[in-house]
Amino acid sequence: MNTTNTTADSAQLAQFVADLRYEDIPTEVVRRTEDLLLDWFGSALAGKGARPVESIARFARRMAGGPGRAEVLISREHSTPLFAAMVNAASSHFIEQDDVHNASVFHPAAVIFPPVLAVAQDLGSTGKEIILASVAGYEAGIRIGEYLGRHHYTIFHTTGTVGTVAAAVAVAKLLRLDATQCLDAIGSGGTQAAGLWEFLRDAADSKQLHTAHAASAGLMAAYLAKDGFKGARHILEGPQGMAAGMTNESFPEKLCADLGQRWATLEVSFKYHASCRHTHPAADALLKAMQDNNLQADDIERVDAYVHQGAIDVLGPVVDPQTVHQAKFSMGTVLGLIATRGSASVVDFEESAFSDAVIDVRNRVHMHLDAEVDGAYPKQWIGKVTVTTRTGQTYDAKVLEPKGDPGNTLSRAEIEEKVHVLASFAQAATPAEVDQAIEKVWHLTECGQFNGFF
Repeated sequence: MNTTNTTADSAQLAQFVADLRYEDIPTEVVRRTEDLLLDWFGSALAGKGARPVESIARFARRMAGGPGRAEVLISREHSTPLFAAMVNAASSHFIEQDDVHNASVFHPAAVIFPPVLAVAQDLGSTGKEIILASVAGYEAGIRIGEYLGRHHYTIFHTTGTVGTVAAAVAVAKLLRLDATQCLDAIGSGGTQAAGLWEFLRDAADSKQLHTAHAASAGLMAAYLAKDGFKGARHILEGPQGMAAGMTNESFPEKLCADLGQRWATLEVSFKYHASCRHTHPAADALLKAMQDNNLQADDIERVDAYVHQGAIDVLGPVVDPQTVHQAKFSMGTVLGLIATRGSASVVDFEESAFSDAVIDVRNRVHMHLDAEVDGAYPKQWIGKVTVTTRTGQTYDAKVLEPKGDPGNTLSRAEIEEKVHVLASFAQAATPAEVDQAIEKVWHLTECGQFNGFF
């Protein structure tokens, strides 16, 4: 595969998807996709019991009208592909530990794996077909996110908007659509793209709705395309398309550049902390400052976190978090957990997000736009902090690659441990069941027919 272009072209992207074969995918990309799938599985389990997730699950149970072959992970029920994808997508985006691609500010796993796995179970697809469809979704979705650019992200939740198209692409590949049908799927996915950041201001449940909608709407777009339903042919670049309506500055050269040469799937980061990714660079920098200088939480008078504009846009409205989920978008809360507990895991949030000690640090945290950090974003997410102690000393720390980034990635053992922690936290699977799922993922390419994890 070798496709290079400097202009935005929905048709060229559709052609790439239609032409992509499993044999075209480098082994390292296959292995990384397995890593990302297992990482997603842990996040999907961890949403069990979460109020907004269970609400979407009840809706799906009522609307599905009966059982199907697709597995709903949080309940072990089986439903139609549409509704299983909807629930699993919502569930995997709740705990805030699903993967992220830095340059596109896009969480691919939560919107790609749910529809792919649900459809695969319905069709009896092979493990290699699952890998192929997932990589198609990742490669297309990441490039669309980069094409729409950072301005898009100031208003729109990219995972909700771009995710709808990425899901459509992934399912289209699983359905073996030709280039014309793939373009129709992209068109119908793009016209349904939605997701606004306003929900952060009042702790609304919209974030899980965004992924649920993206996964199910993208799935619908692909199935409609297979049935001959026509979609807009220039939904990305047209005069009334996504770029025209959803960003002030798009980057046409990024949409189709180096297709089949640059594998963006390899650039995806794992989330080590159970919080919004925008908090991670500063969290790692604060941890470094405290470890390097033997500091304790009681020593801290003030923490100045130097961040990119995207962090201010997303985290800035959360000045007084009222829920654990909202606290995950509070820079002060995350740094408070790092200072007092040395980590910001799901357990840390559940036990201490609103403790007096964490709130004390939270009130001492200040974010500042930093030219160096902002200039590197979104391709690189730099962490910089200055810690001022009660005795007046100051300590600076800087992290170029937060834990989980490709250059500082998680090992397979660390991913396995993360999945076990998430499953145990939600009481969604026993250790033996998690081990069984791990073995299925590590041997996915040998699977002749995927029938679920449990």
